[in-house]
Amino acid sequence: MKKSRHISILGCGWLGLPLAIDAIAKGSIVKGSTTTESKLEKLKSKGIIPYLIKLGDTSEETYIDFLSESEVVIINFPPRRISNIVAIYQEQIKSILPYISTDQKILFISSTSVYQNINGEVSETLALSPEKESGKACAAVEQLLQEQLGNRVTIIRLSGLIGDDRLPGRFLANKKEVQNGEAPINVIHRDDCIGLINAVIEKNAWGEVINGCADKHPMRKEYYTLAAQKIGLVPPTFMEQEKVAYKIISNHKSKTLLEYSYIHPDPLKLI
Repeated sequence: MKKSRHISILGCGWLGLPLAIDAIAKGSIVKGSTTTESKLEKLKSKGIIPYLIKLGDTSEETYIDFLSESEVVIINFPPRRISNIVAIYQEQIKSILPYISTDQKILFISSTSVYQNINGEVSETLALSPEKESGKACAAVEQLLQEQLGNRVTIIRLSGLIGDDRLPGRFLANKKEVQNGEAPINVIHRDDCIGLINAVIEKNAWGEVINGCADKHPMRKEYYTLAAQKIGLVPPTFMEQEKVAYKIISNHKSKTLLEYSYIHPDPLKLI
């Protein structure tokens, strides 16, 4: 009989909760955290062992209990959009690092916002120069984890998240003079986020940096216009521009290293 895998998921929100449910369905024992006390009962009802954890404001005993016995720890919460975000995000992660044992593997869910626009294809080997504060925060934490954990940490950089209640038609509806209409988009469905995380764990692909993004990159104008029309909202209008700023996230490594086939390779087919 196959031994149950123990997993701790730090952050059981939009992605972490269905990830936990999927892991439990596959036979894993899952500890999951939330920052909201009222959500503890919901986690418990899904079969998750629930913890209230606010990084930087949680007892040593809680950290130890949350992490104990888990072979894999998934750090899955984005930096909050607040001032001094880069420093605060690093301090949050630093608060739990002392309690991670040397035999645990860590999966950090990062973002393709760490990449700058180069008006071309972007792979995991690009030297990072993030343009937004959220990207700078993710890049700083990636570096921190790699320095502290070495080849025990794998980083998955996810593109724009879609699926379930994240309807892209709402993102730009009613907006005027939106920029970069002729730029290709980079998105990934939640099903594929979960699929990639599972693939890393199953393949023991540790010490890696891996992009997560759908195969196809439709133009921003076409995608968001169709998405808004689909749900009955007013489509955005786009300004005419001679030059656009963009990047095309390559998912080649995820498909070769992990042998992963995307469930939703074409974002337009989801509209």
